[in-house]
Amino acid sequence: MSDPLEVLDDLSATRPALSADEIDAAAKRISDIIDPTPLQFSPRLSTLTGAQVYLKREDLTAVRSYKLRGAYNLIVQLTPREREAGVVAASAGNHAQGVAYACHAMGIRGRIYVPTTTPKQKRDRIRVHGGEYVELIAVGETYDAAAAAAAADVERTGATMVAPFDDTRTAAGQGTIAAEILEQLDGPPDLVVIPVGGGGCLAGVGTYLRERAPRAGILGVEPSGAASMTAALVAGGPVTLPTIDPFVDGAAVRRIGRVPYEAAASFGGRVVSHASLPLLTATEPPEGAGSFRVMHVDEGAICTTMLDLYQNEGIVAEPAGALAVTGLCELEVEPGSTVVCLVSGGNNDVSRYGEIIERSLVHRGLKHYFLVDFPQEPGALRRFLDEVLGPDDDITMFEYVKRNNRETGSALVGIELGSRAGLAPLRQRMDESPIRCERLEPGSPAYRYLT
Repeated sequence: MSDPLEVLDDLSATRPALSADEIDAAAKRISDIIDPTPLQFSPRLSTLTGAQVYLKREDLTAVRSYKLRGAYNLIVQLTPREREAGVVAASAGNHAQGVAYACHAMGIRGRIYVPTTTPKQKRDRIRVHGGEYVELIAVGETYDAAAAAAAADVERTGATMVAPFDDTRTAAGQGTIAAEILEQLDGPPDLVVIPVGGGGCLAGVGTYLRERAPRAGILGVEPSGAASMTAALVAGGPVTLPTIDPFVDGAAVRRIGRVPYEAAASFGGRVVSHASLPLLTATEPPEGAGSFRVMHVDEGAICTTMLDLYQNEGIVAEPAGALAVTGLCELEVEPGSTVVCLVSGGNNDVSRYGEIIERSLVHRGLKHYFLVDFPQEPGALRRFLDEVLGPDDDITMFEYVKRNNRETGSALVGIELGSRAGLAPLRQRMDESPIRCERLEPGSPAYRYLT
């Protein structure tokens, strides 16, 4: 039996080629339902990087992400017969909202498959946007499981697949972002930073820039736990990752699409494991074209960016929505250059902020966990507080995990430091203390289980 994810690759084989002209046509098709989103100058990020940084606010669309562009551009082109048969989509949440909105606007029936891990906030918004026209079906723990179920539905019912990224019509709709950017700026940008999940946005925006502003650099940013574009460029074609981290739900894709891969490969350039560390030298960019790079960033760094955007700019970005800014913050840019970062979505469930804060603290080196064997005698905890903990340190978690004898009791202790530099002195005080302390290393099986 063939891989359902590979079957999805074949659905776009007969579609028109992706081009700037097709993207301009898409811009006309969607103009009746989608207003241009703001391009906002960011004083903080400009000061931080030395560049002139603008944020393309796709989180301010009717569905709080850019996904409405591609979904509407595809559905509005369906024939009367195809509309009668209805549509099917698979999504981690944002594409589903775009499809639902388009179905309701055009009176077309749709079935939308989402992973069971899709945040409740996104599920609720899908139902609101689609109303009676959309049936929501949760299946599997990843986008790819939902995609497989959607592909089986299409084969069974004859409905039209509204692909979230692997269709030139979808990618052309996403490419209208670039058309707006060029209209909103006085001149072409020096660099555009684009989040990468399935790759449709990178394909559309990148294609438009290559044709209309060829000297503009392009940087694609994906989460380290789901670096499917990186894997495809290294392998020379789309590959299915064995496992992914679903935290960045809007970009947690195990297999990049064929359309996005072919577009990215045509841009030339290189894959980097860090902005300044080449991992693979690929083909050179076309003559006269700006650079093209793909990098991946840590999920903890993404969480830190989400909190910074909220606390400083008042932007509620979801994890995928913060990818581009996270990549920019790890990049050395030319002073005075013009940089545009795509804030791709703002559908973040408020109930996730506890985990977001936790991941950010761990990434910044401020949160650590230890197994501490406390002597079962009066004053043991007081000695730990007085002799081990620093003046700016705080216990954020304390839970006994084992009492197997009269002499000691093991406790899981979470400590938040006043500064990253406080870890070494804390470890030294632990070593000098008679109380036995064992640090749980991030990434270890015990650490993943306990946090």
